[in-house]
This record gives sequence, structure tokens and C-alpha cells, in this order.
Amino acid sequence: MATIDFTKMHGIGNDYIYINCLENMVEDPTNLAIKMSDRHFGVGGDGIVLIAPSSVADARMIMFNMDGSEGNMCGNAIRCVGKYMYDRVGLKKNPMTIETKSGIKILEFNAPNGIVETVKVNMGATILEPEKIPVTLAGDENNQVVNREVEIDGKKYGITAVSMGNPHAVTYLESEEAVDNLEIEKIGPKFENNPIFPERVNTEFVSIIDDHTLKMRVWERGSGETWACGTGACATVVSSVLNGYCPKGEDIKVKLRGGDLVIRYTDEAVFMTGSATFVFDGVMEV
Repeated sequence: MATIDFTKMHGIGNDYIYINCLENMVEDPTNLAIKMSDRHFGVGGDGIVLIAPSSVADARMIMFNMDGSEGNMCGNAIRCVGKYMYDRVGLKKNPMTIETKSGIKILEFNAPNGIVETVKVNMGATILEPEKIPVTLAGDENNQVVNREVEIDGKKYGITAVSMGNPHAVTYLESEEAVDNLEIEKIGPKFENNPIFPERVNTEFVSIIDDHTLKMRVWERGSGETWACGTGACATVVSSVLNGYCPKGEDIKVKLRGGDLVIRYTDEAVFMTGSATFVFDGVMEV
């Protein structure tokens, strides 16, 4: 029976299984993700992340969701990859570059006493053109989909479509209680698999606490509800600026089930700051 070494890490509750592939790449990561992510028969996690060499950056992040599908980008996972490279591999570069399927991201570390506590990630420019997100809805005069009314599972929602390297649909609920009490396991798959999203979609259900504070739950394509989503928090702030709920160019706190992220949306890029945490190291028979 073969074994594989791994490190369990989380970014405010968004937990992945990290595998050091800097020397040797694993085989069949699709099935490995399904097997290791199972919370009853495996390690348990939202997916696996392979930390691999890169010819264009300091390291490469390759991520697979718990259903075995490969993801383009994960904001919480990339902070953990940076911490792993800095704390475990000993690459004491600040800033550091990480290659993803959505491009190269730049990470800056807050590392008192040489141990990373929080990571600020330049997530790059947001994508708002519907054909690039992708969503089949026609764009408005700015070629954007902002607070567009759609019917999903017999109910009307106003959605704003944003891509942060992966597609997001942001919709607003009337209160924090509505977010807390949402039956997300029922409505989430209806959004994810709606035909207006050709590549499926991540959906954020959001309430406005004030102009600098948002509350959010997320249903991620391929993973279901997760306790946090970095790209989702970024998409939520972008959407909230476009809808006039939050100011552009200022720090906005996004409260998720697993903790808080701070997002700043500027004309040049979206910046995300949050924690990265080791949980444990282990060995699994595969």
C-alpha cells in the first residue's frame, strides 16, 4: 500500500490538504482529491493543493476540489501556500510570487518572529465582461451584469457577475439573519448548475452590515458550502462597490463563517488580507 505525506492547513476555516510536490509530482490528483477530501474515510478537506515548482514564479499552486475537478484559483489556499513556502520550505522572500491557473499572484507577508501570521495577496484585476466570466446574460451599457434580475428555482434574485479568475454570482439578502438562516444546501446547487453559467458558478449570499462591513456565505462549485472563500470575498466587495454599497479604494471587512477577510478594490487590482494556519502533518495510505 502506497502512502502520501501531507499537511493540513486552513485559511479562516477553508481547509485544504497540502502536498509538497517540489521534488516529485503525485499521480492521478483527481482521484486523490476525492479520496483524501472525504471527511469520513479520508483526511477531510475542501480539496487538495499541490505545491509544485514553477519556471515563472517562486512556486506553483495546483488545486483540486473535493469532487476531483481542478480549480483555477483559491484566495485562502494561496495564502497557505505562501506560508508553507516561507515557514516550511524556508523561502524567506517578501514579496513572493505564486503561479496559478489564473496567473501569477504577488504575496506580502506579516511575519513577526519569522513566522507568517497574515498574508496580503494582490489578486489582480477583476473581470466584469459577461463573456469572460462566463455568464450568458447580456451586458449593460458598461458591458457588465450588475444587479440583474434572474429567476432561479422559481424565485427572483438580483445577481452581479464577477470573475476573480473563477466565476462568481453575488446576490444580496435583506438581513444578517437571512444569511444565517439560508438553506444554502438547497439553493446553492441551483445557482451552481444553472445554464446561464456555462462553467458553473460560485455563489455568494450577502448582507450589508454597513458601508465597510459585509456578511457572506458561499456555495462553491465542486465543493458545496465552505467556511470561507477568498475569491468570493473579493467578488463580493467588487459587487458591493458596483452596486453603491461600499466605497472603492478602502478596506472592507467581509465576515465569513470561518472568520474575517479584509478586501480593498482599486482601479488597478483587488487586494485580500487574511490569516493562514497550520493544523497538522500526516501520512495517508492511498
